[in-house]
Amino acid sequence: MNDTAVRVAGLEKHYPTFTLGPLDLTVPRGFVTGLVGANGSGKTTTLKSILGMVRPDAGRVEAPGRDRIGVVLDTPTYVREWRAREVGRALATFYPTWSAARFGKLLDEFGIPGQTKVSALSRGMGMKLQVAVALSHETDLLAFDEPTSGLDPLARSELMDLVADYMTDETHSVLFSTHITTDLDRIADYVVVLDKGRVAAAMPRDELIGSYRIVRGGADPLPDDLRPVALGLRSHQTGWDALLPADRATALGRTAVVEPPTLDDIVVRFAKGH
Repeated sequence: MNDTAVRVAGLEKHYPTFTLGPLDLTVPRGFVTGLVGANGSGKTTTLKSILGMVRPDAGRVEAPGRDRIGVVLDTPTYVREWRAREVGRALATFYPTWSAARFGKLLDEFGIPGQTKVSALSRGMGMKLQVAVALSHETDLLAFDEPTSGLDPLARSELMDLVADYMTDETHSVLFSTHITTDLDRIADYVVVLDKGRVAAAMPRDELIGSYRIVRGGADPLPDDLRPVALGLRSHQTGWDALLPADRATALGRTAVVEPPTLDDIVVRFAKGH
């Protein structure tokens, strides 16, 4: 795993109404990997399996030891009556490399009063408290699960800054699970798209975006030979639109408008399917 922070092979988890996998994915060391997909695509189950919070029914997960992973969730899971500084004292015993001095310094830098109870923290401050915990022991991997849900634009920007600072160490890696794809426009190097519990695409972000085009056609229908590769095809009064492989989109010539997609376009169209 010298060049790999996390490797998942043949992962399966079965629930009464949902099945994850078989799933294979890799989180490369030294990069930010975005895990994206519509709600219910399997992002949280995948992340919890990697973190050891869910026991898979099949497959293998290779990841750093739990004391080497920092975890940031959408809301803190600490005892709500704990004060911010008490969170550090309570968690220190679980991490051999815990630094109380580092934790205290981060609370000050983030503007988190040490005597404030967890229950009194705003969503943004709760996120920062989790980051302070994650950065107060020697982590190799930061794992985020929908951390920006409900945050205002300033708090989201501040989180992206924190991730960028963390990644100045080339031995660090980040796995960022989100359905808010704009979070990844600034920081993601690689993107894994999940759809219905399976990996629909996994590649460098720019390569993924370059592999597809949003195509908008007029009165002439989409040619039959392109329908099998069209994702999220929509017909309306003035024409149609779909996500197509870039090399196939060019075949339409001037009969359609061809545009680069956003990550959001890709997630939505994959979810809608062929």
